[in-house]
Amino acid sequence: MPRPQTFQKDSITVAFMVRQLRETVGIDIEAMTEEGSPEERTVTESNLHRPGLALAGYVDLFTHQRVQVLGNTETRYLHHLDDDARREAFDHLLQFPVPCIVLTDGNALDPSLVSRAADAGIPVYRTPLPTVQFMSSLRSFLTDQFAPQRAVHGALVDVYGIGLLLMGQSGIGKSEVALDLVERGHRLVADDVVIATRRDDAILMGSGTDLVQHFMEIRGLGLVDIRSMFGVRAIRFQKRIEVVVNMQLWDEEKEYTRIHMVEDTHELLGVDLPMVQVPITPGKNITVICEVIAMNYLLRHYGYDPAEVFTERLRQRIQQEGAPGARRTIEYFEQDYE
Repeated sequence: MPRPQTFQKDSITVAFMVRQLRETVGIDIEAMTEEGSPEERTVTESNLHRPGLALAGYVDLFTHQRVQVLGNTETRYLHHLDDDARREAFDHLLQFPVPCIVLTDGNALDPSLVSRAADAGIPVYRTPLPTVQFMSSLRSFLTDQFAPQRAVHGALVDVYGIGLLLMGQSGIGKSEVALDLVERGHRLVADDVVIATRRDDAILMGSGTDLVQHFMEIRGLGLVDIRSMFGVRAIRFQKRIEVVVNMQLWDEEKEYTRIHMVEDTHELLGVDLPMVQVPITPGKNITVICEVIAMNYLLRHYGYDPAEVFTERLRQRIQQEGAPGARRTIEYFEQDYE
């Protein structure tokens, strides 16, 4: 089986970034220069920069490759200068190939400065959003765009709020289990191909592809449209991947976990995810097992580990029976008393 390939964007165009901010993020952003140049300008990283020192003339450490954000401080600094000093300060930015300039909080530049930016091929935009809010939204969008991704063969289902990634060899029944979970009221994120995206250091988000979305292929049945059949309550567009359920054929020579439910881990994009090995045998209800895996993960998240509780109870019983003169007592239940 070929090794899964990790892919990551090197750059996006300024035009794509602005279009997505308008359509997807819902940011009101207005172009102050011609829309032709953004197709040639590219953004290569998620970090942003406020060029206060560069406007003042110190450009030794100027990170010009980032999106330049001019807030109240920068624009008011430019406004308080006379015409010649204002052009000289703004030219400190224009001498570098910056991707674009964004004015926040409804600020505006002198038309002569906008014209100089257009002549340099640098697009200028403005937005009514406050600087902190705009930078937070833009940084989140760019982080998502430049995050490493990997296509994983499996099915991702939201079970009681826990993202279960069903994995296993082809034909073992991942889609059938996912369909059964949806029928029981859980939510499908993706089937067959799951796009895993690493957010921050230890967060993996899973989603489907634009082509497949919430279609499922069931062997012997064909394609099933989950959204049309079960409604919007049965789908999600993305979900954090929290537990891997590795479905595999039963092997008599292999030792499976019997007390501790989650011991193994599965590495995905540098993140170690807890993994449960689930052997497949005729008659075993894998759907119920998946629900129990999700509920057990929730219990462990809230500090309750049934394996530790059972181990402690077993240790106490051994100590009681091992003490000198200890006598085992059996509780008496009268008739059908509980």
